[in-house]
Amino acid sequence: MIAQEKAQVTDWSSYIGWMVGLAILVGLVYWLMRQGWNWRRTLQSDLPPLPELPADPGAALLETTGRYHGSTTAGNWLDRVVAHGLGTRSLAELTLTERGLLVRRPGDVDFWIPAGSLTAARTDSGIAGKVVPGGLLVITWTNEGTALDSGFRADHAEQHTAWVEAVEALVTRRTTKTKKTEEAIS
Repeated sequence: MIAQEKAQVTDWSSYIGWMVGLAILVGLVYWLMRQGWNWRRTLQSDLPPLPELPADPGAALLETTGRYHGSTTAGNWLDRVVAHGLGTRSLAELTLTERGLLVRRPGDVDFWIPAGSLTAARTDSGIAGKVVPGGLLVITWTNEGTALDSGFRADHAEQHTAWVEAVEALVTRRTTKTKKTEEAIS
């Protein structure tokens, strides 16, 4: 007579217990991450409100579409700014004019960086804890004395160089114009 093997019976109570425990652990981690985000928002509540969007930003010098990767305090690529919606990654449409930089974010808060607030532009490999191998366009600007870096990835990364040059030229023109005005007043 040949011995028959029986199929092993699954211990459903142990299986369900492990799944419930795992679900609780995932929920706890999510809750802690959310608390950390809210805590960061509270710490940054002293960041002044962003400038109002202009009714007419002016004629476009450059336009592009791509992704907004977030903003950080200037020089610290890991210190993400979450106040006023600046911490949310999203699609973005950038428009540079003589008056400033308009950042339209479908489904999120649009923001405006006046030309007088722009201080520099560069290409970099990452921002806000996100490393992008193809590189990012990083715009440095001030919001009522607080220096910020905002990172963008154009749909066509080869455009980054033209953006850096255009922003630097705009900063130079604004700086020269301000110096001439100050000299005329003196």
